[in-house]
Amino acid sequence: MSNTDAHNSDKTTTSSLESSKISKMPGLDLITVGRSSVDLYGQQIGGRLEDMASFAKYVGGSPTNTAIGAQRLGLRTGLISGVGDDHMGRFILETLEAEGVDISAVRRDPQRLTALVILGILDKDTFPLIFYRENCADMALGPEDINLDWLRSSKAVLINGTHLSRDNVYAMSCLAAETVKAAGGKVIFDIDYRPVLWGLTKKDQGENRFVLAGEVTEKLRTVAPLCDLIIGTEEEIRILGGAEDLTEALRNVRAASAAVIVCKAGPEGCFIYSGATERGQALHVPGFAVEVLNVLGAGDAFAAGFVSGWLRGANLAACGRRGNAAGALVVSRHGCAPAMPTEAELDLFMNAGAWPVSEALRLMLDNLNWAQRRPRHYKALKVLAIDHRIQLEELADVQGADAARIPRFKQLALQAVDSVADGDGSFGILLDGRLGGGALMEAAAYPYWIGRPIELPKSRPIEFEGSPDVGMEIATWPLNHVVKCLVSYHPDDAEPMRRLQEEQLLRLQDACRKTDHELLLEVIPPADMPMDNTTISRVLERFYALGIRPDWWKLESQKEKAGWQHVQAVIDAHDPNCRGVLILGLNAPESELIKAFEVAAGFDCIKGFAVGRTIFQDVAAAWLADMLDDAGAVAELSRRFTNLVEAWTLVRRGEERAA
Repeated sequence: MSNTDAHNSDKTTTSSLESSKISKMPGLDLITVGRSSVDLYGQQIGGRLEDMASFAKYVGGSPTNTAIGAQRLGLRTGLISGVGDDHMGRFILETLEAEGVDISAVRRDPQRLTALVILGILDKDTFPLIFYRENCADMALGPEDINLDWLRSSKAVLINGTHLSRDNVYAMSCLAAETVKAAGGKVIFDIDYRPVLWGLTKKDQGENRFVLAGEVTEKLRTVAPLCDLIIGTEEEIRILGGAEDLTEALRNVRAASAAVIVCKAGPEGCFIYSGATERGQALHVPGFAVEVLNVLGAGDAFAAGFVSGWLRGANLAACGRRGNAAGALVVSRHGCAPAMPTEAELDLFMNAGAWPVSEALRLMLDNLNWAQRRPRHYKALKVLAIDHRIQLEELADVQGADAARIPRFKQLALQAVDSVADGDGSFGILLDGRLGGGALMEAAAYPYWIGRPIELPKSRPIEFEGSPDVGMEIATWPLNHVVKCLVSYHPDDAEPMRRLQEEQLLRLQDACRKTDHELLLEVIPPADMPMDNTTISRVLERFYALGIRPDWWKLESQKEKAGWQHVQAVIDAHDPNCRGVLILGLNAPESELIKAFEVAAGFDCIKGFAVGRTIFQDVAAAWLADMLDDAGAVAELSRRFTNLVEAWTLVRRGEERAA
């Protein structure tokens, strides 16, 4: 039995493959076809895979990366691929959906697993890599699994070399290309040659990029006549052309295709052949000088950059420059899909004027990239804050109750949030890991925003709870736990105090970025220091000047609109990509908080509130004193939380109507 026959004998029927989403994006600019995987990147740079101790998880697969990259650069993209009906497949789908990629043609296969890739970075030129693609979901697709009308609505389709390596995916790729071509669209071929995926090398040689093989050349060259654009490295063009000599290979490709041929040349940039195939007659677009961390994914970024210009009618030199810039940004970062630049990053980088870019500009670029990578977007956020530790322990002592009961009360608080939110992701909860660990684990099953404190309660200067190394501590937290840090800080603090606190916050931000966690910074000036309408905005101004850019701010309510006007101006000037501000409660009476909401409601930077003791203090006291049972506590917490939610919603709607 041939490999193809063996494959087809256990192929899942079309009816058992689920479409993950109904398309909401008719008339796409680009549909990519091919592999989807989860890439597990070794985090210890400079070692063998055998010596890797931990791995970062990213979406991968060349056409999937390109779909994300092109979407970030302004194209409307879709993907034809397959994932397992498993945890890794759901991760890919959730990531693609968050990026805005149309996933209506990504099939969930209940019989096969999502493909995996495990890779490391030994040095700038060596990347040990293992493909786990035995009978994986994306290789189980065939022509019957694609929607031809959906394809015809796209301006272009990108097919991929790996999906020409087996008969079923070869037929699917060819049908996709023929359908788009017949409808007047463009066909792009990313050669993406991986000899190991054609069975030409040992399985532990996934990083090998070139083995000359006549049967591969024959298969690849059959699609060349359909193509309008062919993209590949020198090695990939040599396999497509079937020759060791690049010039001879280019001539062979040109004999089979009138397509524009783009040869990626790493640091040299790219060479574009729109007619003749002699190197001296090519359009050479120089590359950008950057510090290389990881070349994997650079080609996918190049394709996204080039195609995002080409499909908009840009000249070939401009397309090549966009491709080079996108590739240069990705090689300086860890991972493929997460490293893909946005249009704002690309413009900022290309207009820098000098490369490598300055440290200040690099930080700006990294901040833009981080803002794009953050999952989910929030127009509003209503949070029950019950990350309190000392306050609840003191309350238990006053009530003569066993402090060991506190974790149960935090679980009841989570139940209250769920009873009010009913699955609405614009709600959240703040929980600690020491007394609220059980509730934190339960919260993983809900779609709500989760914040978790890192500060040692009442520490000034600030100290961190848990491991002496804050980065090692946060590395143990799930990625959806937003790191919350309360700092007692005043802009007029004495210099030694200010310096110690600022050093700690810079250390914390570095830890959050390196572990891919969002940061919420809560600022409460000491009660014995003077406050006016500029105090909080001066704190923000100082932190931004230091390079501290939290994803969220949690701030005291301002008595006058002028206070929020100053805060809004500082955020707009320094970090327009900030998630926003949440108003804290400080155990204020409900009526005072509602008045504070009225003062704050007209400001775009303020997304909602994170309030705790106003809601739970009296309820906790009664429950700890056995004057309230579990059901009663949940009901009363829900009622109080609902009051604030309704008050916030009412004042916000009033401002929107007025606007």
